[in-house]
Amino acid sequence: MLKPFLLFLIILCSPSTVILGQENSSSTSFKYKEVIDKVSNYYVDDTDAEALTETAIVALLEELDPHSTYIPADELQAAQTSINGSFVGVGIRFQIMKDTLNVVATISGGPAEKLGVQAGDKIVVVDGENIAGVGLQNSDVREKLMGELGSKVKVEILRRNAKKNLVFNITRDKIPVFSVDSYYMIDKEIGYIKLNSFSRRSHEEVRMALGDLKNQGMKSLIFDLQGNGGGLLGTAHRLADEFLSNQKLIVYSEGRAQPRNNLRSEFRGLFEKGKLIVLTDEYSASASEILSGAIQDWDRGLVVGRRTFGKGLVQRPMGLSDGSEIRLTIARYYTPSGRFIQKPYDDAEAYRKDISQRYLNGEFVHSDSIKMPDSLKFKTLITNRTVFGGGGIMPDFFVPLDTTANSDYYSDLLRGGFLNTFSYQYTDKNRKKLLKKFSSFESFKKDFECDKEFMDKLFNYIEKEEDSLVFNAEDYKMSETSIKLRLKAYLARNLWDTNEFYQIYNDSNEILQRAVRIIQDKEYEKVNLDH
Repeated sequence: MLKPFLLFLIILCSPSTVILGQENSSSTSFKYKEVIDKVSNYYVDDTDAEALTETAIVALLEELDPHSTYIPADELQAAQTSINGSFVGVGIRFQIMKDTLNVVATISGGPAEKLGVQAGDKIVVVDGENIAGVGLQNSDVREKLMGELGSKVKVEILRRNAKKNLVFNITRDKIPVFSVDSYYMIDKEIGYIKLNSFSRRSHEEVRMALGDLKNQGMKSLIFDLQGNGGGLLGTAHRLADEFLSNQKLIVYSEGRAQPRNNLRSEFRGLFEKGKLIVLTDEYSASASEILSGAIQDWDRGLVVGRRTFGKGLVQRPMGLSDGSEIRLTIARYYTPSGRFIQKPYDDAEAYRKDISQRYLNGEFVHSDSIKMPDSLKFKTLITNRTVFGGGGIMPDFFVPLDTTANSDYYSDLLRGGFLNTFSYQYTDKNRKKLLKKFSSFESFKKDFECDKEFMDKLFNYIEKEEDSLVFNAEDYKMSETSIKLRLKAYLARNLWDTNEFYQIYNDSNEILQRAVRIIQDKEYEKVNLDH
């Protein structure tokens, strides 16, 4: 039950939050003030009323549901970055190695690139303050390099073969955060798009990718939402509209203080016809489930992968007077067939452990481990196929989690960051030689091999960095292909970008490979769809 004396915290924060009711606002606010005053005046130790109030807000929202949250003012900018699709900064991808800030890449068109900052540069001084060898953290980098639009930051850079530090006065600007990680043609007819979030820029990015792929001859599309935790409802609506036609219902939402709101397809999309497969896994949530649910309900395409997260609640951001924000659940959303896919959250602890419990139950390996009652059965709207509500979107084609290449040694390499760090250092030392030998990504993908000489350098690096990590021949044999593939993908990212990383790493993406086979082996046609 909600703690009554806490209710005023939300009621007073913003006029839009009166949906909680305001008939008792005076009494609850007075009661809370009484408690704070007594704590301040009589508690045995000194207290911080502001900190106590923030703790109370968090406690209140936790009583409501798992997705109503409070974001302090000093954390809000970082929290909004993926939603807004941009932030204000200098425009670099960085990595902290050996207590030094390394520039992995510059953002195309960003202020750092325009001034000549290069991949491999080491930023050692910011605004006159030494930042090398002082225990620098990622949060420190954001604090020092991000700032107000148009403000300046002076950095000193150590560059390989340069005789002295290079000084750059960088004017901070808006830096795009791309939600399309990768798009490319898998073969002459199958296109691929990987989306990592549903931000304000996502629709524009996806339309650009769709247009480019269609110009390359795309007739079938694989749309990858694996690991996509969601984002903006409006973006999910617009993206679904690219695939659905004729005023089809995409999603509807309603809540106690929110009347039913129907969102339908409104414009002519770029891919309303053609084979379509949406890839999902246990971390595909919220807006990802809206999109995949609409595609599945209208028999427009197939969902391939594993059961999605199961989040069917809609949050509205509400700013507070001190610059902080609450994201309050205001409605439930339903797929076109009427499915409510939110998993139960009465038991908060069980909710937090749901994904790990699925793994323990064997669901990631065997689809028949998922037990759905008949009450959750629904029918698709064109062909009357059976689909399920409650607990996420069930895929049309289940793909088990492949653990055959996993080993303790491989896990230690990943957790320790050895593969990522080694590949960056190798690229930094050999960038010119690599780009001379492989003048294009296509030649690199075809001809580069992690040969014995290359792998010996990796093992020597690991031995110097962590002598307690002993080479395990049996584990290495089990994971060799995966280790080499990941290393090659990291090198591609360091030499080019994230798009090239996925073009290599996706060779290990079992869900994607299954989707390709469904199209190429004519399994798609065997499912009666409206494509």
